[in-house]
Amino acid sequence: MNISLTPELEKLVKAHVASGQYNSASEVIREALRLMIQRDSLGRYYDQWLEAQIELGWQQAERGELEPHSMDTIVSGVLASR
Repeated sequence: MNISLTPELEKLVKAHVASGQYNSASEVIREALRLMIQRDSLGRYYDQWLEAQIELGWQQAERGELEPHSMDTIVSGVLASR
């Protein structure tokens, strides 16, 4: 398999190899692909978690269990759970 990289990406790959962290460009690309797979997997998990939280909120609202929250509090809570 042959791939083409932009000059910026090629420079990044070479810099990682030069740093000694990786032995070859192939290792850099394999690690990047592993991280992409992990990110995609976590993204699906986050979507499922968010749907469950929304459903829980609807159920609580239907039972009258409401608490006022500011948007800042909500956003902070979501970011902290990542």
